[in-house]
Amino acid sequence: MAATNLLLLADSRLPAGSHAHSGGLEAAVAAERVTDAATLDAFLRGRLATAGLVAAAFAAAATRSTVDLDEEFDARTPSPVLREVSRRQGRALLRAGRAMWTLPATRPDPHHPVALGIVAAAAGLTPLDAALAAAYAAVTGPAGAAVRLLGLDPYEVQALLAALAPECDRVAAAAAAPADDLPAAGAPLLDITAEDHATWEVRLFAS
Repeated sequence: MAATNLLLLADSRLPAGSHAHSGGLEAAVAAERVTDAATLDAFLRGRLATAGLVAAAFAAAATRSTVDLDEEFDARTPSPVLREVSRRQGRALLRAGRAMWTLPATRPDPHHPVALGIVAAAAGLTPLDAALAAAYAAVTGPAGAAVRLLGLDPYEVQALLAALAPECDRVAAAAAAPADDLPAAGAPLLDITAEDHATWEVRLFAS
């Protein structure tokens, strides 16, 4: 059952709003930092090592306890826009989670990784499962957006994700290991471009 619940939680069809977010890729495409499969691969690897690692660690930690996690995630998210995006996604994920499992009482707008850990625990999943779902989401969201934004071959994009699988596993395992301090790997360019992206009059994605 737990394995199926992990698939449900990681499924892009989960009605939690992930399809509306590009994880910073739309801004990177507009700036021509991502133009093809090779530059997409570099973007995904960089995102996994920074935002993905942090999200995975917080998701894993939230399966154990949520004390102070929202404040700590705030401290690791300099961009006000990304803080709001994270909380908006967290609210949506909690709503989906409540429809499937019994969730504990929690604040109504946790950050998305914290919400992911809460829902994962309610689904009977482990900290490693939660970390893996977060790491997977950190790359699959932008990868899916790349197909729409750049018209890339979806089979080629899936091949990139398959090649990233061992690194996703490594990041998830590192993130799930109990530690005194959670990681604070930064991605300043994602923070800066998120603020600019939010001012666009026309855009395909919310972030």
